[in-house]
Amino acid sequence: MLDHLIKGATVVDGTGAPAYTADVGIRDGRIAVIGTVTEPSRTSEDARGLVLAPGFVDPHTHYDAQLFWDPYATPSLNHGVTTVAGGNCGFTLAPLNPERPEDADYTRRMLSRVEGMSLVALEEGAPWNWHSFGDYLDALEGRIAVNAGFMVGHCALRRYVMGPDAVGGQPTREQLDAMLRLFHEAMDAGAWGLSTTQSSTHSDGDGSPVASRHARPAELLALAQAVGEHEGTQIEAIVAGCLDQFSDAEIDLFVEMSAAAGRPLNWNVLTIDAAVPERVPRQLEASERARKSGGRVVALTMPILTPMNMSLGTFCALNLIPGWGPVLALPVPERIEKLRDPAVRAEMLGRAQSKEAGVFRRLADFGRYVIGDTYSAANEGLTGRVVRDIAAERGQEPFACLVEICAADGLRTVLWPMPTDNDPDSWALRAETWRHQDVLLGGSDAGAHLDRMCGAPYTTRFLGDCLRGRRLTTLEAAVKMLTDDPAQLFGLRERGRIAKGFHADLVLFDPERIDAGKATLVHDLPGDSPRLDSRAIGVTAVWVNGVESIREDVVTGAVPGKVLRSGSDTRTVSTR
Repeated sequence: MLDHLIKGATVVDGTGAPAYTADVGIRDGRIAVIGTVTEPSRTSEDARGLVLAPGFVDPHTHYDAQLFWDPYATPSLNHGVTTVAGGNCGFTLAPLNPERPEDADYTRRMLSRVEGMSLVALEEGAPWNWHSFGDYLDALEGRIAVNAGFMVGHCALRRYVMGPDAVGGQPTREQLDAMLRLFHEAMDAGAWGLSTTQSSTHSDGDGSPVASRHARPAELLALAQAVGEHEGTQIEAIVAGCLDQFSDAEIDLFVEMSAAAGRPLNWNVLTIDAAVPERVPRQLEASERARKSGGRVVALTMPILTPMNMSLGTFCALNLIPGWGPVLALPVPERIEKLRDPAVRAEMLGRAQSKEAGVFRRLADFGRYVIGDTYSAANEGLTGRVVRDIAAERGQEPFACLVEICAADGLRTVLWPMPTDNDPDSWALRAETWRHQDVLLGGSDAGAHLDRMCGAPYTTRFLGDCLRGRRLTTLEAAVKMLTDDPAQLFGLRERGRIAKGFHADLVLFDPERIDAGKATLVHDLPGDSPRLDSRAIGVTAVWVNGVESIREDVVTGAVPGKVLRSGSDTRTVSTR
């Protein structure tokens, strides 16, 4: 007898093949039968007019902490994501050195700063009762509703072995050997491989460059070589050039790391903008060169424009513009005084519009900002208005106008920059770039930057755009990009497709309605901390390992997810 039967669905199986109508039966967590099914089932439902697809795979998340207080990985699960890859950008919660209990506090403060996670939620929402990476994985096993796999963060490896010297120091030969032993132990326990960052935007809770930014190429290559000694492993890496265009040295590093491991290396995120036509070919040069050298470098890119709010009062992307950090780190009264100084604003604008600002140049057109929530009588009626229009009425330059609005609110004003790359040429370039063999959809950062952006709904919003919006690709191709493509990159065993014998990770949705709701601020994190959430529209149900986990955008309470461990749950994707 089947556990559940989905009858008459339009099956889009993840391979890119044309959709077809069939019944799909689930038994013991697997897809047991596909076709015209007469076998009895404990439960069943009529899915005529609905699309049944494999569960979506998000290749870049930061759910490492959130899964402890939110085993459903909301809102990703609501939007059909059944498998998440965590431990990215060099940041993980493990391993932690048992001889230095203060390292847990350092890690929490680092994550709060660099990944925009609530410090209160990190302190209250996770148990922090592990030491080894295997301990951390075991702490999640049996209590999550999604499937989750994790890289080992380079910063954690360095901190465990080197202590505070991890920031600014270089490992001795003995320390590097200890780091490698620790890394091998983590991969033996099921870690997916290495994640590391050398990005200039990544600083710890003290404002210092995070530990992995101090690593030299020899250390990175030693770790990469270790990756290749384990089955089903990968590399994820970030460098400063990910934000705009790689330097020759960065391309060399990516190529050498992937070739040393014999494994794919993915990076985040390829920003596609027709106004900067040279960026895509430059970034994909790393992929072309890697293939010639026995490696593979894969660029992640988002298929939607993710709205991101800003503020002059709290840490956000504006702080990452070169030269802006020191001004925006001042106490609020001094910050307002500095921002009101025309010379200071001119200097800030100059830095924001310079080549060194990279993709952050897109944030420098302050006339295009929309005013969000306001908090003072002086700003009454401004919510929803464009700064350029307000500045014109007041006879002010846009940035000066924006500063005065924010100053009236004590810098609490919420700002929404309108994207500069929402033009037809940019969308055409995206559609073309998606077809490249080393470009993968993803990069949501779900679980991070919680009150600033909400990238998790990219799956449903992209499908809605493909079905009823720009129609830049077919439904079958879009589903493949969200399912089988990332599953193949990570070597997931028997996931990513609707096929007999595969794990029953499935999403059932209405093609006439599939979409994502507007991001709204909610206070549901531990400590009543805020985050942006987005409801799923048109998603009928989501199954993880054959168990219904979402029904009509509501979690069922089931926790059928599995911690996916390298080797047993992933196969090797060799580049050689």
